[in-house]
Amino acid sequence: MTKLTKQSTGMNTIIEEVWTQGPDSPLEVPQLHRNTWVEIYLDKIEDNIHQLKNLLPATTGLMAAVKADAYGHGTLAVARIALEAGANALVVSILEEALYLRSNGITAQILILTPINPYDVDLAIANDLSVTLIQASWIEEMRLYRRLKGNLKVHIKIDTGLGRIGLRSIGELEEITDLIKNESITMEGMYTHFATANHDDPSCYKSQYQQFVKMMNWTKEREIPIKTFHCSNTAAALKYPEDILDMVRIGVGMFGIYPSKEIQEGTSVHLNTALSFHSRILQVKKILKGEKIGYDQAYTATEDQWIATIPVGYGDGWFRCFQGFYLLVEGEIAPIVGRICMDQLMIKLPRPYPAGTKVTLIGENNGHKITLEDLANHIESVPQEIPSMITYRVPRVYYYKGVPVHIQKERTWRTEK
Repeated sequence: MTKLTKQSTGMNTIIEEVWTQGPDSPLEVPQLHRNTWVEIYLDKIEDNIHQLKNLLPATTGLMAAVKADAYGHGTLAVARIALEAGANALVVSILEEALYLRSNGITAQILILTPINPYDVDLAIANDLSVTLIQASWIEEMRLYRRLKGNLKVHIKIDTGLGRIGLRSIGELEEITDLIKNESITMEGMYTHFATANHDDPSCYKSQYQQFVKMMNWTKEREIPIKTFHCSNTAAALKYPEDILDMVRIGVGMFGIYPSKEIQEGTSVHLNTALSFHSRILQVKKILKGEKIGYDQAYTATEDQWIATIPVGYGDGWFRCFQGFYLLVEGEIAPIVGRICMDQLMIKLPRPYPAGTKVTLIGENNGHKITLEDLANHIESVPQEIPSMITYRVPRVYYYKGVPVHIQKERTWRTEK
């Protein structure tokens, strides 16, 4: 165990909850059992939230999206720092994520974006969870399973143009609100989600926003008791602050990811990436011109060269779509060669390095950097997909202002002690 003296960080409550130790006791950080790890910088998440929250009107709340293991950053640690930084509520995708937070002592409001199964209604009531409602038939089926008398909290989802889930007309909205009047259901919110808020062309965004406002106004005219209306994500909050309603849902921005290059260039908000990914060289060998490397003998050396094996593979979320990309070794590019394996990959070194040398898959290494945007461009995706791909078996080491405060070695749906 490595002893670390706790510094005055301003987040003692977070550290104490994670470590369950007194405020003046040293932190004990367990040694890693493998030479591959992710670093999460909680102070950067905190600062990103502060910056985004400062953009909002004083009466507007912030919902922090911690779905999909907080985009690979770790649900519980991110939920805690987000609430400490001023988030008013949390957003998850599925029921299991919400139950995990509740079982680990999170008492804040939690909205589940994906509709739950009707037979799980009592779980939602018992755990004080807010659920998404997308159709009247769900209420009718839920009645068959509901046993608890407490109020069920719902947020009605409106499909204004994304085309995924939600009500599409005032007729559907009228039907569902009429049904709710006769149930022990609190209409806690109504929301939509934008398809193109990060695009230069505002036409689709404006169409969606106007449709949502039309349906919102219909509920207000009929004095339907909906408490909160929300539609802005990170992109909309940064690009269209004039359209912010009662709440905003912040996801990618919390982790230092800009929704698009255009939005990054058009805002004064300076977000910081909150994650890096590293490993160490396992073995180095010299191969001769004409020798082949890896499964299917897919790589043939065009000259005598040094090849290093790195203990990272698609079992860790570094999938074969990253073939043709590179890692950084002491700030120099080292191309991936051969097939990426389940547990290992090979890189071509510019020169021999000793086993144990640190290599970087995401982040900075000796003044050079691999960004999430670089990787997303390579696989023709979005930056937030990259950290979300990193699997449970890669340990997460959490830092706050340069001090390691926690290591999460696995992700499970259980209480963390």
